[in-house]
Amino acid sequence: MFKVAVIGASGLLGRTIAGELVRQQDWQIVQTTFSRPMPESVPLDIRDASAVDQFVERERPNAIVIAAAERRPDVCENNPALARALNVDAVRAIASAARRHDAWVLSISTDYVFDGTAPPYRYDATPSPINAYGRSKLEGERALADAADLGCVLRLPLLFGPIVDWQESAVTSLVPAIAASASAPASSGAKPAVMDAWAIRYPTYTLDVAVVVRQLLERHARGEAICGTVQWSGDEPMTKYEIAQRLAHALQMDAQLTPQHTPTDATPRPYNCQLDSARLEALGIGRRTPFDTAIREVFALFPWRG
Repeated sequence: MFKVAVIGASGLLGRTIAGELVRQQDWQIVQTTFSRPMPESVPLDIRDASAVDQFVERERPNAIVIAAAERRPDVCENNPALARALNVDAVRAIASAARRHDAWVLSISTDYVFDGTAPPYRYDATPSPINAYGRSKLEGERALADAADLGCVLRLPLLFGPIVDWQESAVTSLVPAIAASASAPASSGAKPAVMDAWAIRYPTYTLDVAVVVRQLLERHARGEAICGTVQWSGDEPMTKYEIAQRLAHALQMDAQLTPQHTPTDATPRPYNCQLDSARLEALGIGRRTPFDTAIREVFALFPWRG
């Protein structure tokens, strides 16, 4: 029996990874949660190194997928101690426990480890993060490399997928503003929704990422574990303004949108961190669902309730 622990199985990405893995025959999936408990999940605070060690000692998984993290750039900027606890120290604790039991560890990282000035970025490009989130995730990558004998980092860009609320993804978080701009009468004097039209992003569907994770785990199960750094990304470049236009079209809303062509975020964000996925593609790993198809699937599962 091949046993996989999914750490952070109640989050945007963790849910889809766990959902993909539980369908595999002869695999046993152990799911951990913390802030959002689920039936049949194991409660685990990954900031507690002793609890992490006891969990790995008890479950003895063949592989561990770390989908738990602090991924909100503004929160990381304002609370670097929390960012470090979740994105660095917890990764080190999990990797150290895994090493004692010869488990392979897959840790999720981000395109924000790059400064966005020289895309596309290969997996071996030199990182240069410009905000606290990117720095914490880069430190987490190094913590995994230092602590794990069998460790792999999977870098991902902006994610979207099945949600429990609009704010769970930076993509779907645009929907309330889009809806408000569409519903405001022209005579009301309401301003259109202003959307960033400067930074370029590559929205990536969590269900596609779950397939990538499953394929990586299948390699490990065959004794062909992939280690080091790999990257996966959608291949459709968009600004938030362009994303909002496509969301409005999918929702059949006549949204009033205004592009903002200069960066306005309080937390610095890179311009274009396009990730090169060639290392995984060369191995026959990966799947990409067109954005318009994927976002309609998301809306079908979580329809707009205006």
